[in-house]
Amino acid sequence: MSPAELDTGIAALRESLDNADAATLARRLGLDPLDSWQENILSDESERLLLLCSRQAGKSTIAAVMVLHNALYNPGSLSLIIGPSERQAKETYLKVSRGYHDLGYVDHPDSDRRLGMELANGSRVEALPGSEKTIRGFSAASLVVIDEAARCERELLEGLRPMLAVSQGRLIMASTPFAKSGPFYEAWISRNPWSRYKVTAHECPRIPPEFLEEERVNLGERAYRREYLCSFEDNEARVFSSEDIERAQDRTIEPMFKGGFAEWQETGILR
Repeated sequence: MSPAELDTGIAALRESLDNADAATLARRLGLDPLDSWQENILSDESERLLLLCSRQAGKSTIAAVMVLHNALYNPGSLSLIIGPSERQAKETYLKVSRGYHDLGYVDHPDSDRRLGMELANGSRVEALPGSEKTIRGFSAASLVVIDEAARCERELLEGLRPMLAVSQGRLIMASTPFAKSGPFYEAWISRNPWSRYKVTAHECPRIPPEFLEEERVNLGERAYRREYLCSFEDNEARVFSSEDIERAQDRTIEPMFKGGFAEWQETGILR
């Protein structure tokens, strides 16, 4: 293909992407056909999204599409990609950067950095490790994506929320489940108006059943449920399970012994 033909093809592609929704953009990037859950998430315009996904379901890829769509169609916008570590944030950012260049955009090659880039329309994408200190200084973000949110600290979310106040920006937390604690778990079980999506490995046609059975045997039931069935599990170091603690606090159950310490002594229960 000659340079002229390539330019013509790129121009046609850009024209076809004018006013494209996120699902259309995903297909242009080669995600075709989309899973039904991917279609639903990409068409959801809620300001607060929780994506509880199995390992290897493709949550980071879908998050990257949403970031790229925001950067392309919201000129001058700021999108932040945050992960528990710089490496994890960088992996999601690289999906955004590759998608941008796969569409034929090479307007500002010098602005494409290791952990961020600026588009020709003035939009910026920045990838940051999940620390409250690293996100301070950013403001008016139109989109914040927290990848592996179940492993991010509470202080991070507390530092993020103010930067969304003025911009009315979107917050997307995507993660494989971890322990029954932390801001991601609390958001998932809360009554707050999050738009919630749960995607187990059985809903991802790219994960063979034979592989899942092998993982179940190798990982054990608890780890398998957490990694592939989207089940929040108790930390292995806990002495009592959260279910046992909840049952112990159930006031509808008649106590075995009534009265205080003195009464127990009189009955001979305590000596």
